[in-house]
Amino acid sequence: MPRSAAPLFTPVLIVGCVIIMASFAVRASFGVFQIPIAEEFGWLRAEFSLAIAIQNLAWGIGQPIFGALAEKIGDRKAIVLGAIIYAAGLVLSSGATTPLEMQAYEWLVGFGIAGTGFGVVLAVVGRASSDANRSMSLAIVTAAGSAGQIIGAPTAEYLLSMMSWQSVFLVFAGAVLALILTLPLMRAPQAASKAELEASMGSVLKQAFKDPSFTLIFLGFFSCGYQLAFITAHFPAFVTEMCGPILPGGALHSIGITTTSALGAVSIALIGAANVGGTLFAGWLGNRYSKKYLLAGIYTARTVVAAMFILLPITPMSVIIFSVVMGSLWLATVPLTSGLIAHLYGLRYMGTLYGIVFFSHQLGGFLGVWLGGRMYDVYGDYTFVWWIGVAVGAFSAVVHLPVREKAPMAQAA
Repeated sequence: MPRSAAPLFTPVLIVGCVIIMASFAVRASFGVFQIPIAEEFGWLRAEFSLAIAIQNLAWGIGQPIFGALAEKIGDRKAIVLGAIIYAAGLVLSSGATTPLEMQAYEWLVGFGIAGTGFGVVLAVVGRASSDANRSMSLAIVTAAGSAGQIIGAPTAEYLLSMMSWQSVFLVFAGAVLALILTLPLMRAPQAASKAELEASMGSVLKQAFKDPSFTLIFLGFFSCGYQLAFITAHFPAFVTEMCGPILPGGALHSIGITTTSALGAVSIALIGAANVGGTLFAGWLGNRYSKKYLLAGIYTARTVVAAMFILLPITPMSVIIFSVVMGSLWLATVPLTSGLIAHLYGLRYMGTLYGIVFFSHQLGGFLGVWLGGRMYDVYGDYTFVWWIGVAVGAFSAVVHLPVREKAPMAQAA
């Protein structure tokens, strides 16, 4: 079958979606635990926020490591290792009683997310996809992460109504380990050119590091991590404390959203739901238009939406509108960024190169989560850290414009 006629939905793509969905469902739920854990132990908001920030930093550090491991020992072995580390971190976190313990165990959770997350899975799906299908395949896997976000926070909220947060962590650990059962179906062919297969990892990394476009992509991904991690970790608490009351008899009340706490969890799910469509649309656009201009447009739109939300009165309806609009832009950057890296530097070491760029994303995530908790403890609200997110979003919109969308690796070959 010609590559151009290759099917879009393959076993590799389907398994990749399942792994990303489960991994992200658990990760996206951590903001729901912010208030219950802080109230049980009397922790400051910054203490649990630091634990989630460390999780994001560990994810960023682990991503290029697991990308390189997958390219050395095989994708499936790397994912098994990631799932085991992820589950171990959740089990240990369930027994934490001090901020220091929680922060230490989140290193394991973060490395586990790296082993079951975008860096490894997008690389194997990218290699298994035809040139014509690659952008859409990457978008579908990314959208699966949003699907996990749809179910993650509400599932955590539901389980918390029946059991302790410690027990919820154990349930999530079991779900992560179950991912290993899907791996026999994940067999990806080598979809790389002869020159790419012969090139060493060192030579490819050297080529990328010398390219100013790689540096710009690295810098631009920072704000994506800052905004997403801050909202995931703090938005449920932000909505609970800042949103106006949900009036009896109103539209939200009639569908069972009777408290701002429930609205906070639902807002995360709405972001995930809207992003399914937004990410798929971004993947479709990425096959047809300049990826750098699409990325600049997404970051510009995020900046405008975030600024308008904080400037206008925060009401239940504004929360719903913000969640849907921001959600449509949420992970739309991922298939475009990963696809741009594959286009510029080839498929052979895509996982490692994307992992390095993703480290910038997670540096932003660390700062967004930690700074959110720190500024809340200092000022009693999230306004200052929210405006920092607006500023870095504008920076990312600008920094993508000079990126050159030529393929230096192909030219060198």
